[in-house]
This record gives sequence, C-alpha cells and structure tokens, in this order.
Amino acid sequence: MPVLVLQGDDDQVVPYKNAAILQDKLLQNSTLKIYAGYPHGMHTTHADVINEDILAFITV
Repeated sequence: MPVLVLQGDDDQVVPYKNAAILQDKLLQNSTLKIYAGYPHGMHTTHADVINEDILAFITV
C-alpha cells in the first residue's frame, strides 16, 4: 500500500527532518515530500497546498 510522508523543514516543535527521511527509507512504497519553510502545523497554515498534494496522491 502506498504511503505519503510529509514534513515541513521549519518545524520548531518536532525539528527532525531526518526522521521523515528515515521513515521514507523504512516504509515500502513511500513518497516523501519535504516542504521548504513550512512549520509543524503546516496542515492548518498551508492547507491549500497540503490538501492538494494529498488529493493528488490518493487519486493516482
């Protein structure tokens, strides 16, 4: 089953971009998207971009 891993690179709450990279390596059939300048709450602050990417991922 495909997995989408999302991470903002300006996450001050959980500043572990490397964790997202490791998750991508450990998960089979994963897609990693790191968003430049996006904070921890990127799903709220940048919902237009995040929702578009999630929708594109699930409709493939």
